[in-house]
Amino acid sequence: MSWHLGRMCGFDLETTGPDPLTARIVTACIVQVGAKQPTVAANWLTDVDGEEIPAGAAAIHGISTDKARTEGVDLRLAVEEILGALTQVILSGIPVVAMNARYDLTLLDREAQRYGFQPLADAVVIDPFVIDKQVDRYRSGKRTLTALCEHYDVRLDGAHSADADAVAACRVAWRQATRYPQLAAMTLDELHTAQIAWAAEQAASLQEHFRQTRPDAVVEGAWPLIPRQRENVS
Repeated sequence: MSWHLGRMCGFDLETTGPDPLTARIVTACIVQVGAKQPTVAANWLTDVDGEEIPAGAAAIHGISTDKARTEGVDLRLAVEEILGALTQVILSGIPVVAMNARYDLTLLDREAQRYGFQPLADAVVIDPFVIDKQVDRYRSGKRTLTALCEHYDVRLDGAHSADADAVAACRVAWRQATRYPQLAAMTLDELHTAQIAWAAEQAASLQEHFRQTRPDAVVEGAWPLIPRQRENVS
């Protein structure tokens, strides 16, 4: 049976900013779907550990600092629970589907580091963003989740809420495997390994493009996680 007919676990974060090394988790969703079994979702809203949610971030996901502080759970507790829930998924052999996984998984890893938790075990990851850039590299236009949902004819119930985005990422991955038989023919391990190479190639290509105008431009190529030791390299 092809991987896209089995169980998948969508994972999505809404956060305080675009840098996964410094942003904090505002909301999170882990949702298991597929394989003709009921959808099972877990959601978190955190207190952001007392930090402010910038207006720009709040405008995207709709969570204000006040709402987070009054309704959110302790961020440390949320991080511990998210790590625990994902660990169960990984140990069950279920792939983690994350749109632009490098961002969400790196951010979760740095939250774990801040609180002294063990890093997440290595997961098999499916990243619709990396896959789309590989199978349809010359298509023009945006490659946001909203854009991919339109391109792959996937319903998106509410962009920039973690639960809707997590489910939509799984639906996009399913459509990609349906549309491109070479993806469906891969094992999960083969697909994961291929994405490591694809993400590195995509980053190198983008870096080359940026260096035409900014000679010192650097685009991170590690996937699905930016290693911790990488941060201190000049």
